[in-house]
Order: sequence, then structure tokens, then C-alpha cells
Amino acid sequence: MQLTHEENQFERKTFPITLVCDHIYFQQNIGSLFRISEAFGVENIIFYGKDIPLTPRKINKTSRSTHLHVAHSVVEDFTALQSFLLDNDFEIISLEIASNSKPLKEVIIPKNKKIALLIGSEINGISEELLKLSHQIVHINMFGKNSSMNVVQAASIALYEIISL
Repeated sequence: MQLTHEENQFERKTFPITLVCDHIYFQQNIGSLFRISEAFGVENIIFYGKDIPLTPRKINKTSRSTHLHVAHSVVEDFTALQSFLLDNDFEIISLEIASNSKPLKEVIIPKNKKIALLIGSEINGISEELLKLSHQIVHINMFGKNSSMNVVQAASIALYEIISL
């Protein structure tokens, strides 16, 4: 028998993970990022960029009200984001295919350190300036001809791997 949301036995837990979304503007993706962040116990979401569309109906529809339960903010300025990440001693992990990226399975999660997981825009990925801040750059191994996937799917896989370590 299928269980309802109220009947499931999952432990409620929040992890010291901040999801940093680099110029993500597609409303369905924003809503879905709230939903998976709530499901995986993400502490906070930072939307980096100008004019992030956080209020439209499409976000509310895909988030299924999780946008009301996950702390989030918008940071428009790179210097402010950089200061926040460095001053709070995050382990900065970028999810990006790059010349120096390693498979996600090889990510190292330091004990007692907060994680900032950076994910990139639907068009351009993670900016060079954010990649340069990263302590680790990881990618998801793929075996088809395509070398990318939807940002929400990729974030889901990465979050699952990180909280399972």
C-alpha cells in the first residue's frame, strides 16, 4: 500500500548544505530546485543573478509549496557572494564538466564543514569566476552521446551522493 506524505517514516533532517544557483532563470527549474532541496534537507538556497523570477505561478506549481519551507535569498553581486562563501568557511563544490573536474563519486566531504554546492545556468553552466572559487569541481559520468543534463536532475544526483557519504 502506498503511504501518504504524513504516513511515511522518513527521518526529518537538515544538512549543512547551501545550494548556490548561478543565474538559473527557468521558472520550472527554480520550483523543482525548491522541491528537491526540501526533499534532501538542504539548509539554504542562494540564487545568484539579477531579476531572478521567484514569485510567478509556475514556480509555485512545480515547488508544490516547498518554497515556503526552504530558506532562500537572492544575491546579485559577485563580491557579496564571494564574501559570504569565503567568510563562512564553506567547502565549495561546483557541479560542472571541466578540464579539471573529477567524477562525483570521488568528491571529498570534509568533516564538520558546511558545503556550498554550486550549480550552473541552463545555458552557460557555472561562470569562470565561481569555478575559480571552488575547492572541488565534480561531474556526473554519463555514457550516452549527450554531455549534459537538466540542472535539476544533476543537482538531485549530486545532493543524493553528498548526503549519502
